[in-house]
Amino acid sequence: MASFCDDVITEEGIKAYLKGDLKDKVNAEIVSVATSTNDIVKKRGSEGEKEYFLFAAGSQTQGKGRMGRSFFSPDDTGVYFSLLLKPVLQPSQAVLITTAAAVSVCESLEKLGVQNPQIKWVNDIFVNGKKVCGILTEASFNSENGTLDYAVLGVGINIYLPKDGFPQDIEDVAGAVFSEKQNDLRNKFIAYFINSFYDYYCRLERKIHCPEYERRCMVTGKDIFVISAGEKKPAKALGVDENCGLVVVFDNGERAVLSSGEISIRLG
Repeated sequence: MASFCDDVITEEGIKAYLKGDLKDKVNAEIVSVATSTNDIVKKRGSEGEKEYFLFAAGSQTQGKGRMGRSFFSPDDTGVYFSLLLKPVLQPSQAVLITTAAAVSVCESLEKLGVQNPQIKWVNDIFVNGKKVCGILTEASFNSENGTLDYAVLGVGINIYLPKDGFPQDIEDVAGAVFSEKQNDLRNKFIAYFINSFYDYYCRLERKIHCPEYERRCMVTGKDIFVISAGEKKPAKALGVDENCGLVVVFDNGERAVLSSGEISIRLG
């Protein structure tokens, strides 16, 4: 009988929870340590790897976040994986991949018993007021016709608290989903995520995930800063539109719809 802390990521463990033909579609490669799962999958994509190639690691030495930041990826407490995609999308629609993934992370956590996971626009997942997950989508474009050659969807999630805690620069905002290890939890999360995301991905242009994204968005109605080129402009988040863009009104009365970028919630 497996120990309650037998939580090792394996291809067989992931596929045990995949539904239908995803067991055959997904080609998974698992390592204990990687530099950056996104970088590895980008390389494989440039070499002609098939869609739904999944690369997962127990830790990363050069984990990547948005805006060129690093992503803290300690050993044995998180899940770090990237999925190779070949969508028929215009570059402007690439945000649909990130937003569908955000909804899928929330749905997967709920299936594992987590209550009320929320999305901080555009790509962060919060549980109990703490960031537990980040999503990074990177794309390769065809220079001749401007379409996507392939996209790499990266997910990093803090399943358990790191043994030595979080680094000082993120300890106030970062959190973990579970306090104690559970059997096969990381395999379940990866598989549940793929199951959920695949349903949305196959109908991505229909944007059926957008109402769920809007429902889970934690910044609606809040005072925020819109951060661009090092400048922070105060605004109010009014909601999420049908394309998962963030509708804001700045303090000068100007309204805008953000399709990408970064925001922070104003405190006090």
